[in-house]
Amino acid sequence: MCLGMIPFLMLDDVFSSVTLDVCETVFQFVEDGVSTWKKEPYYTGGKNYLLRMCNDLLRRLSRSQNTVFCGRIQLFLARLFPLEEKSGLNLQSHFNLENVTSYNLKGDDSTMRSEDRDRDESMEMEEGEMSDSHSRSDNTHPPGFTPIDYNLYRKFWSIQDFFRNPNQCYKKDLWKSFASNSDEVLKCFESHKLDDVQASKKKKEMLAGDRGNVYFAKYLTSEKLLDLQLADSNFRRYVLVQFLILFQYLNAQVKFKAPNLVVSDEQALWIKNATDMIYKLLRETPPEGDQFAKMVQHTLEREENWITWKNKGCPTYDRERPKTETPLKKSRKRAMGEDIKEAEDSKRVNMGSSELTRLWNLCPDNMEACSNAEREFLPTLEEFFEEAIEQSDPEAMVEDEYKVVNNPNFGFRALRLLACRSPHFFQPTNNQFKTLPSYLENILSKLAKELPSPSEELKTDTDMAENEELLDEKKPDSPQGPPPLTQEHIDILAEKLGADWKKLAPHLDFKGAEITAIEGDSNEMNTQATQLLVTWQDREGPRATVDIVMSALENAGMQDISDVVFGEGEEAASSPV
Repeated sequence: MCLGMIPFLMLDDVFSSVTLDVCETVFQFVEDGVSTWKKEPYYTGGKNYLLRMCNDLLRRLSRSQNTVFCGRIQLFLARLFPLEEKSGLNLQSHFNLENVTSYNLKGDDSTMRSEDRDRDESMEMEEGEMSDSHSRSDNTHPPGFTPIDYNLYRKFWSIQDFFRNPNQCYKKDLWKSFASNSDEVLKCFESHKLDDVQASKKKKEMLAGDRGNVYFAKYLTSEKLLDLQLADSNFRRYVLVQFLILFQYLNAQVKFKAPNLVVSDEQALWIKNATDMIYKLLRETPPEGDQFAKMVQHTLEREENWITWKNKGCPTYDRERPKTETPLKKSRKRAMGEDIKEAEDSKRVNMGSSELTRLWNLCPDNMEACSNAEREFLPTLEEFFEEAIEQSDPEAMVEDEYKVVNNPNFGFRALRLLACRSPHFFQPTNNQFKTLPSYLENILSKLAKELPSPSEELKTDTDMAENEELLDEKKPDSPQGPPPLTQEHIDILAEKLGADWKKLAPHLDFKGAEITAIEGDSNEMNTQATQLLVTWQDREGPRATVDIVMSALENAGMQDISDVVFGEGEEAASSPV
C-alpha cells in the first residue's frame, strides 16, 4: 500500500519533533524492531534513513550528560549493519586530532600558589578527599612525595596531547618529554593514596542507589580542580587506561602504520615497566581494584584480535545457516578404548577403518599372508583385456556406460598390468587424455592389432606351418607393401638424430607450436626426438612407414642417417635394423 521508506520517514519526523526524554522512550521501539529492519524490503530502502536518523540524534545529545543513550544508539547501529560495513570502520587507523585538551600554559597567571593551597585544617572534608597534608609542598612530606603545583599541572595535561596523537611518541625529542612527564604523573598517583574504605563505601552506595544516572564528565582542566581530580578514583582510572591503550598501539603491528614507526629497545623496556606499574596502581585504586584491573587486561587482549582482523582487510564473519530448521542431533563419538576393547573381545585387529580392518583380518599373520601361493599370479594381457577388446568393437554394440573400462577398479589394475607387460605404457604421446577410460580406449586399439585373435590361438602347430609354406610360395607373386616403422627403428633413429630432430620435424608436417610443445616436455634431445617420431606414428597410424621417414630424411639433407638406420637398397629398407 505504500513505499518501504514510509515507516522510517515517520520515525524521523517523530524524533525531530519531540524532546530528548521522549526520544529515549520512542527509541526503545526502534531497538526492539532491529530484526525486522534487517529483513527485505526494509533494509534496502531504510538503512540510510536509520543511519541518518541516529546521527541526527547523536548530534543533539551530550556525550557527558546522555552517555547511556548515546551508547544505545551505537549498539543499535552495530546490530543493524554487518560487522564489515566500511562506513562504520576506521580502516586506515586515523586519530581524532581535533580532540584538543585546552589548559593554562602561562605559569605567571597560575593560581596554584602555596598560600592558595593552604586550607583550614578544621574545614570538614568530603569522604575520600585527600587531606591538606597531601597538598602541601613544604619539607614536612615524606621522601618521594610529589607536590600538587603548577609544574605537575602542566605535565599532567600535556600528556593528553600524546593520547590524542600517539605517533608523536616515535620522535626522540617528544618521547623524552612524554616519558619524563609520565614518570611524574605515575609517581604522583603512587604517592597520593586514596582512602580505600570510605571512598569505596560511598561510591558503592551511590551506584547502588541510582544505577541509571551515571555522570560521565568531560575533562575539566581548571587548576583549582586538580587536587580533587587526583582524589577521584574514576578520574584516575580514566588516565591509567589511556596509558594502556597508548602502549598497546605503540607495540601493535598496525597495517597502515608507517614502516619507520617502531619503538626502540629502550622504549620497549620503559613501556614494559610503566605497564606493570599502571596495573599495580589500578589494583590499588578503589573500589574493587583487582577486578577492574583484570577486566581491563582482558579487554585489551581481545582488542588484539580486532587489530588482526583489520590488518586482514576486515573479512566477513557471516556464516551460512543450515537449511534444516531443527538441528540434527549429533551421535556420540565412540571412545578409542571402546573400539579396541570390542576388537580384542572378537579377536580382531582394529585398523581404524572398516575396509582396512576387513583386509587385515583376512589373515592376521603377515608372513603367512605374503607367502600364500594364491598371491603369486599375474594375468597375461590377452586374458585381462579380452573382454575390454571385445566391447571396444563397434559390432558388439555395447553402450559406454556398461564397458569395463569405465570401472575404476578395472582401470587401476589395467595401469599396473600395462606397466609390467606393455611397452605402450611408457611411449610418450602428445594426445591429452582427460579421463582414464579414454586413455584405455586408445591403448586397447593398439593391443587389438598386436594380440592374436581367439581363432588364431586355436590353430595347431601343423596349421601354422602349412600357412607359412603357403605364404612362402606366394611371396614372388604377391609383393608386400612398404614396411611399417617399428619401435626399434624409432629408438635407433632418435639416438642418431639428437638435436637435429628439429630439421626433420617440418618434413613430417609438424608446425612451430607442436615443435615448441615437444621442446617443453623434456630437456633431453634423445627424448625429444623419440617423442617426435612416436607422435608422428600415432598420428599417421598404418601410414607411418619406413619409406616416408627415409624420404623425409633425404629432403632434410640427412641421407647418411637414413643409410645407417635403414641400410641401403630395397632389401635393407624392407626389414628391421
